[in-house]
Amino acid sequence: MEKQGNLMEVRPDIKIVDATLRDGGLVNNFFFDDEFVKNLYETNVKAGIDYMEFGYKASKEMFNVEEFGPWKFCDEEAIRKVVGNKDNDLKIAVMADVGRTDMDDFLPKSESVIDMIRVATYIHQIPAAIEMIEYFHDLGYETSCNIMAVSTARESEIDLALELLGRTNVDVIYLVDSYGSLYPEQIREFAYKYCAIAKKYGKSVGIHAHNNQQLAFANTIEACAYGVSYLDGTMSGMGRGAGNCTIEMLMGFLKNPKFKIVPVLKFVQNDIKRVKEQGAVWGYDVPYLCTGILNCHPRSAIAAIKANDTDYSNFYIGLWDKE
Repeated sequence: MEKQGNLMEVRPDIKIVDATLRDGGLVNNFFFDDEFVKNLYETNVKAGIDYMEFGYKASKEMFNVEEFGPWKFCDEEAIRKVVGNKDNDLKIAVMADVGRTDMDDFLPKSESVIDMIRVATYIHQIPAAIEMIEYFHDLGYETSCNIMAVSTARESEIDLALELLGRTNVDVIYLVDSYGSLYPEQIREFAYKYCAIAKKYGKSVGIHAHNNQQLAFANTIEACAYGVSYLDGTMSGMGRGAGNCTIEMLMGFLKNPKFKIVPVLKFVQNDIKRVKEQGAVWGYDVPYLCTGILNCHPRSAIAAIKANDTDYSNFYIGLWDKE
């Protein structure tokens, strides 16, 4: 297993994907004000970020539009209100969950400002994910497949899923540490496995890391060192539960002069500060550490933090008993 590049080289294959609106939207039910969204978009343009994920393309039959902000649904009109004529190099992405998306909601690429559709799937949903990938490809979009919770899947299942995806028209296959349970040496092995398939079939590989054990940044740059090129991050790590890899950390790590950290820092000091003052809560906390250690979904930790439950030892023992 060989490293790709070094700390002084620029790798042109590396792309930064800002997932602040989508993963961060899970913190506040996607109720971002217009100023936040517009400033985030302009920040990404100035910072040289490659992709901005606006949110989910969720089914309005399954989810009540009154209970969520617009970025749960990413209507074309809402995106255009932010991006205007889109006269820059920043690409726009949305996420489509297997089983939670209405396929009729997608326009042909020629009629949309969206560039990439990221299909999110669990390992047992791979056949449905492939069907969606091919559908979106035929509409003219770039596609990725984000295989969630691979830390809970059997190796044989992952190998088969990667082989099946390699044969499709998907552009990027994502390694997703949904529970923030993986360590760098495990990420390295996953990166090797994913990149081997990518090389075989002419694909790229991405990583989306969660910060339950404060390893999102470390795991992201470890994956990058071994060939992963699409790097997800969020402003100040904003995301579900413990949050994600912070974009400002990625900016500090990558040596490509096209990436500009100052616009990101200005956004953090102004807009992220404001959304925190409005009550949005995310980031490392002991309950997230517990779910990360035990490789389980952070929903119980989210509930404990909302309830201000600081009985960490009993929380951990309760999780262990459930296992």
